[in-house]
Formats: sequence, C-alpha cells, structure tokens
Amino acid sequence: MNIPDKNKLFPLANYKRLCFLKNSIKHLNIVVGDYTYYDDFGDVANFEKNVKYHFDFIGDKLIIGKFCMIASDVTFIMNGANHLTNAISSYPFAIFGGDWQHAMDNKSYPTKGDTIIGNDVWLGYNVTIMPGVQIGDGVIIASNTTVTKDVEPYSIVGGNPGKLIRKRFSDAEIESLLSLKWWDWPIEKITGNVEKLTGNKLDELK
Repeated sequence: MNIPDKNKLFPLANYKRLCFLKNSIKHLNIVVGDYTYYDDFGDVANFEKNVKYHFDFIGDKLIIGKFCMIASDVTFIMNGANHLTNAISSYPFAIFGGDWQHAMDNKSYPTKGDTIIGNDVWLGYNVTIMPGVQIGDGVIIASNTTVTKDVEPYSIVGGNPGKLIRKRFSDAEIESLLSLKWWDWPIEKITGNVEKLTGNKLDELK
C-alpha cells in the first residue's frame, strides 16, 4: 500500500502551501488529529498566528479531530479575548498594574472552555470560530462564516453569525455515521474504502 505518511509535514510533493497540521504545531494547548490538513496562501506557520488570544495562563485548549480540512485565514478566537460583560465597565484595568492592579481581586474574566472541532470537518476560507465553540463531526462551515455557537454533526453552516443552511444527511444516516466513526478505523481499512467514503451509499460501509 502507498498510504500518505501522517507524520510528514508536507504530504504533497513540491507543494509547501498544504501541511498535515499536527506536524507543524508547537503550542502545547493545540491538539490536532492525524491527516488533518491546513492550506495557507502564504506560510503554513500562519496557523498558530491565527489562533488569537491563546494565553498559557488561561489554559484553554484548541482541539481538532482527524481528517479535517482547514482553509487559509481560518481564525480561532480563544478565551483570552474575553472581557467582563456583567460589570459596569468591560475595560481591563488590572492588566495595567499600578493603582489599578487590584481591580479584578475576587473576580474573574468569563471563559467558555475549550474550542473543539470534530472529525472530517471542513472549515472554509476566512472562517472565524469564537471561544468555546464545539463543532460536531462531518460539519461544513462556509467561507467567511463567523461561528458563535455549537454546531451539530453533519450540518452545513454559513453567514455572520453562522446559521444552519441544511443537514448533509437524514437524522438516521447521521446516527449511523456517528456510530461508524470511520476516522478511527485502521488506516489500511480506510485506504481500502476510500472509493466508498467519497461516494454517497452509506449502506456499502456498514
């Protein structure tokens, strides 16, 4: 079998715009699954630059599943961007120290937890994902969409803010696909079924 090497940074010969993302990540709180790729118009190192406000002291994680497709200029806004929303002022006085250093004593900035992207998810060009959003398996997010809330598996979402356009399959088919979890199969089994995976006859995979 001639299977792409999941541990290779650039899986396409003589093409440096697309990488298997996990092999380029250095930030300990970004976790990426096998075969997920990132394509960038300039430099694949831009991916981590597009994970914004990701401060170590907050500890939130960006978790991306397997076999995802991430286009150029996709941006993840992490919890470090959050300000107070239930106070008189949202201004971050305490970060400037001096006589303002105690402004946040016994208070904390809001956090929405980890940002989690499922498996086999396609994030189109210039998509923005807001803090703590969870995107289910098999989701497609259209270009220029801002995702502000969780997305159910096998949905197609677009717009600003992102809204459901349609489901990719029936509820019964989605249930079967989520049970199938093809992305967790041994890579040899996936390779033997790629023609079926790129088809639309779910019963052939059961």
